[in-house]
Amino acid sequence: MPPASPSPYARTVAAGYKAALYCSGIFNAGRSEAQIDADELRGIYAQYDAIVPTLTAKVERSRATVTVAFDDALPPRRAIWAEGKGCTTLPIGAVSPPVATSYRTPPGPAGADPRPWPIGDAGIAPKPGKALAVTVGTAFDRTTYGKESETLGVVVVKDGRIVAERYRDGFGPFVSNRTWSVAKSLAGAMIGAAQHRGMIDVAKPVRIPEWGSFPYADARATITTDQLLRMASGLHSDTAGNRTDALYFGGASVTEQAGGWPLIATPGTRYRYANNDTVLAIRGLRATMADDRAYAAFVPALFAKLGMNHTVAETDWRGNYVLSSQVWSTARDLARFGLFLAADGVWNGERILPDGWVAASITPGGPQPPTGPGYGRTLWLFGPAQGLPAGSYAAQGNRGQYVMVIPAAKLVIVRRGEDPGPARFDIAKFAADIAAAAR
Repeated sequence: MPPASPSPYARTVAAGYKAALYCSGIFNAGRSEAQIDADELRGIYAQYDAIVPTLTAKVERSRATVTVAFDDALPPRRAIWAEGKGCTTLPIGAVSPPVATSYRTPPGPAGADPRPWPIGDAGIAPKPGKALAVTVGTAFDRTTYGKESETLGVVVVKDGRIVAERYRDGFGPFVSNRTWSVAKSLAGAMIGAAQHRGMIDVAKPVRIPEWGSFPYADARATITTDQLLRMASGLHSDTAGNRTDALYFGGASVTEQAGGWPLIATPGTRYRYANNDTVLAIRGLRATMADDRAYAAFVPALFAKLGMNHTVAETDWRGNYVLSSQVWSTARDLARFGLFLAADGVWNGERILPDGWVAASITPGGPQPPTGPGYGRTLWLFGPAQGLPAGSYAAQGNRGQYVMVIPAAKLVIVRRGEDPGPARFDIAKFAADIAAAAR
């Protein structure tokens, strides 16, 4: 029996997937179409994997725009880049970008920050011992820590200093790739920074205008921001991870897509990993701030403060940050983020997160995943059950993105990947081996 032809909608989303990944890969990271085909677009979600290679992309570098045709009778899918904002995927049927822009090639090594690490890039000269160098190198062999896994970069930080750093061909210290769900942990930090400034209280109900005015009979109005950050909203999600393809690649906006899910469990009583929980928490921050300019500036301002100068958070076409996935960053920038967490949100002597925020974020605050690591407030909880010291925690995302913090060993370990299809990288084993080799 021949395979069924893809549905028109699957072709539409596949075209948006290619437009989004081409746009961000080319204009955020300076990569070529061939490189993106070989890495970011290899082994993607099964319903799009066979479609994407058949679609033709048109890259207009002078306008920082990518279009992908998918139907002779309909406009192509379109993604446009803007400096400091990354790429935005336009709605299905959008005929032309609202604003033409001029693109500058990413600065690469010339963009190194001359300030000392960790705020800048000066003084980084890792000289790993033999055991550490061998362990880091083994992450790239596609076998030891996961069959067919594809490691792009590893950075190991001990006692605040980079002690090992390595990249696969085509990548380097200033070449970013998509963080996927590591962005959720970045979102948690954004919410924490807002709480420290008195802009939000995570213990109170989240403000989602699409749910109506408060008080409101809709029981969703009782969901707190903290419950959203802990994946305990009680909202329905129809797939594992609540696949948000319509938002990520279909051109839907946060306000159209994320707020429509019904409540099916009492908030705080059920764990269910869902992209929309994080998206809604950030939507609530925007509504609470009630100043779109301040909201737009808030996220990049924190990145700049941490020296994360090669990190960009992308938005939907209505200006909502999609901080469940759509951030592009480098291994070094994520190592800075790991150090920031390890210091309980203090950076260069300035407290940015509330005192004790990270401790609360790595403490289970409700229902937990049935197997594997636990889940705190946007952070995964590791320990002896995973072969790691108690109190270890991680930000992690699709296709093998990891920021592992092991306080007992004063280690931050970043592994960037593009693991295709079912390939999985064993971050717990790798982190345990790194900790042993870095003693």
